[in-house]
Amino acid sequence: MINKDIKIITVSGFAVTVLCFIICSFFDFRCSLVCLVLGLVLTLIFLYVTKKRYKKINEFNNYLSLICAGRLDLDIADNTEGELSILKNNLYKVMTLLRFQNEFLQKDKLYLADSLADISHQLKTPLTSMIVMTDLLREEKSADKRTEFINIIESQLDKMKWLTTNLLKLSKLDAGTAQFKKEDFSIKSVIEKSIKPFLITLDLKGMSLVNLTTDFIVNGDSNWSEEAFSNIIKNCIEHTQKNGELTISSKITNLYDAIIISDNGCGIEAEDLPHIFERFYHGKNSSGDSVGIGLALAKTVFEKENGEITVTSEPGKGSRFEIRFYKSII
Repeated sequence: MINKDIKIITVSGFAVTVLCFIICSFFDFRCSLVCLVLGLVLTLIFLYVTKKRYKKINEFNNYLSLICAGRLDLDIADNTEGELSILKNNLYKVMTLLRFQNEFLQKDKLYLADSLADISHQLKTPLTSMIVMTDLLREEKSADKRTEFINIIESQLDKMKWLTTNLLKLSKLDAGTAQFKKEDFSIKSVIEKSIKPFLITLDLKGMSLVNLTTDFIVNGDSNWSEEAFSNIIKNCIEHTQKNGELTISSKITNLYDAIIISDNGCGIEAEDLPHIFERFYHGKNSSGDSVGIGLALAKTVFEKENGEITVTSEPGKGSRFEIRFYKSII
């Protein structure tokens, strides 16, 4: 009997039994014998139950030691009744939760590694181009060629700037460190600001813009929303041929208000649709300059505003993005 509590229980039980035996012996010897036997039996039963209980507690302690050592595959579920069984089941729940979190962390590490590889790949292409252009620029004598090489380098620098800026924005949104306001703003005003940077591009491609937006109020961050809409508009323009059409309209229902952005470009292949909002994803119809984070950023922003974005598309006929802002949380 190593356990101190068991020693105290055993000694106390026998002491009380002996004391009762002595007291009862003054009145009736047979009664004192019965008292002695019952006292010993009760003490032994209590001792047995207590030792069994401490054995289970020691078993739990061993389980905890194994869990702390990283063993998260133990099958310790218990369907019996009692406080210790409840404790054992709670321990199993904690172990299951830890296993789930461990698996999530492993997936997160793999995702981070893949993201870093994608970022490295995206930065490697413009860097390589600029290195080549710099070497050519050093040896080139023609003023026209030098100007051409400088324009290429500037273009690649703009691409790198856009990539790093949007990656930082995504990282802030994921980490919850971005200053995301919650205030009412006019959707029509945000749409007009989102279109403005692309008016020259639309003109150069001979594309027509049809803006049928009916104004409504959204609760969120107007600056982030402008960024998100800009990325969708940019995507539509990139995937629409010259003399195409970009249409922006709205839909108001009792459940939600929506903005619909559609084009009549090359469209999205059916197998690419489920992955279109994944980071660094490149579909079959992606342009050579596409990085694959613009739509992912837009999706993250709209979700923070109690909204959702969906896309439908038909190859050769165009794509339709619908952004819904729900009027109440479902």
